[in-house]
Amino acid sequence: MQLRRLGRSDIEITPLGLGCWQFSGGEGLVGSFWSVVPQPEANAIVAAALAGGINWFDTAEVYGWGNSERSLAAALKAAGRANGDVIVATKWWPTLRTAGHLRRSIDQRLECLDGFGIDLYQIHQPASISSVKAQMNALADLVAAGRIRTAGVSNFGASRMRASHAALAARGLPLVSNQVKYSLLDRRIESNGVLQAAKELGITIIAYSPLAQGLLSGKFHDDPALVKTRPGPRKWMGGFRDRGLQRSRPVVDVVRDIASAHGATPSQVALAWVVQFHGDTVVAIPGATKARHAEEAAGALSLKLTPSDLARLDEVSRAFL
Repeated sequence: MQLRRLGRSDIEITPLGLGCWQFSGGEGLVGSFWSVVPQPEANAIVAAALAGGINWFDTAEVYGWGNSERSLAAALKAAGRANGDVIVATKWWPTLRTAGHLRRSIDQRLECLDGFGIDLYQIHQPASISSVKAQMNALADLVAAGRIRTAGVSNFGASRMRASHAALAARGLPLVSNQVKYSLLDRRIESNGVLQAAKELGITIIAYSPLAQGLLSGKFHDDPALVKTRPGPRKWMGGFRDRGLQRSRPVVDVVRDIASAHGATPSQVALAWVVQFHGDTVVAIPGATKARHAEEAAGALSLKLTPSDLARLDEVSRAFL
């Protein structure tokens, strides 16, 4: 399987990783988006991802305030993996915090990860009290101290991403990634300067919600009432209401048509487009609440879309730029 460099680092990752938001244990506003995933199921999900060739996992402090990190570490150990066998990414929650907290709280993150090092440490969103420069200097200090391997950001716009890159470059380090929302139903990074800046600076885009919270699977179009059985705010989101489903249906129809031609699932086609349309710049982290979801996502690693497939999907989804 062909690996990709994470930004301008020496870390190599598969085009798809596993997002671990769903391991939050139902705690907090963020964690309540998902049903509780029992540890045995989390073990099975991680094992399925590993069996499918996925070599990296993304979690965060705010995902259950350490629950996701602890669950991921336990699942990796249950699968027989040790530090260095996989790539682990996590994120610092900046709201109402200063850059100094990055240094003070790193031991907590490492404790939750229970023996697994932090290969990629990301600022979760641009909401810190401290400046971008102060945050990047704190990350650079952690790299210099050997507490983390590389630095990234999440949900940063183009100008803030460029400022982060410049601040780290002054310390002799690259900004390796920006984790943002991106899918066939949300292509705003192509029109707001984020993707262009990433290509110019050699920064990897990590796409979260690459299946648009499951919309691209088509299951909510087949059964609109299904969303009412799901926890969290999806039932109130516009994309899951009748008008939103009508707007995205043409995209889902083309995704299904291409999936049928390849003997693949719609979700696999949607994931393959995200990680193939822009070359090596974009990777993705689909989540999974069942082992079969992780197995299906990993199957997208072996799906090669044709230039015609990519162009059709581009054309039908341009309304979401």
